[in-house]
Amino acid sequence: MLSKKLLTHKAKGFVKKNQAPRSSMNYNQVNDIGILFSINSVQKHEQIKHLIKTLENDGKKVEVLAFLPKNQENHEFLFDFFTAKEITFWGNIESDKVKSFINKSFDYLFYIDEESNLILRNILAQSKAKCRVAKYDEENALYSEMMVQVPKDGGIKKLIEEMYRYTKLLS
Repeated sequence: MLSKKLLTHKAKGFVKKNQAPRSSMNYNQVNDIGILFSINSVQKHEQIKHLIKTLENDGKKVEVLAFLPKNQENHEFLFDFFTAKEITFWGNIESDKVKSFINKSFDYLFYIDEESNLILRNILAQSKAKCRVAKYDEENALYSEMMVQVPKDGGIKKLIEEMYRYTKLLS
């Protein structure tokens, strides 16, 4: 099992090394959007599929990467995903899908998890995305340019709605 301390240390190191240009942009000019999330329920899966359809209807190209935690079920194989088996003892992710995702310079990268995930924060830290959007959380502050606050009982649907709403306001 990977240690929390090692993953946190690695993420902070990635942030320091990552020189990708960061800025939010007018939603009307956005072409590429990435979505990153942990698989944990069918409802979340359905909400993310709805978001993808909405973004595609807006003319955006969407790419999705999901993390499948141990003892969770992949509800369908619609999205690229990776597991903890693809992470080395030292916390390095050995997945070509993940490496490719990290190196894409998405206009926006939505990180859609209610609870921050150390493994996904490492991906955010390395990402070349121009604007990383996450739930408002002290732990996400270092890894995102825009954070969205939702009520504690708002759930994943409200988080997705607010991410979409706030990015659309940037037009």
